[in-house]
Amino acid sequence: MRKILVGIGLITVVLCALWASRAWSTLRANARTTRYNEDVDNLFVGLQKYKERVGSYPTGGNANIAKALSGENGKNVIILVGRKNELNEKSEYVDPWGTPLKIYFSEANILIRSAGPNRRFDDSSVIEADDYIRSN
Repeated sequence: MRKILVGIGLITVVLCALWASRAWSTLRANARTTRYNEDVDNLFVGLQKYKERVGSYPTGGNANIAKALSGENGKNVIILVGRKNELNEKSEYVDPWGTPLKIYFSEANILIRSAGPNRRFDDSSVIEADDYIRSN
């Protein structure tokens, strides 16, 4: 009888540890997703303000866009983008997982894409695709 109770106790401890591990992973993923959404919202506001002040969206890739928002533009306009967004060593905006964002412009819209937790830009045919795509 004592062995059965010890076995049940061990199984309970293992199951609780697995549940806690999964809950922690989910909490961390939700925090990163929330941070990504806040960063993108701030970028949308900053890019709209840039367009209002300079007359058009910045051109070039991610690093050029970051430089333009920090004042390296024809009008020397500095646009503050919410809290300090993360930049990598190439001065590119990165997502909470450390991958540079892809930023696209049309006449009136902005599309920002993150590679997500797997740090790989996937197309829609990949089953485990986890990219985040936001548009204003």
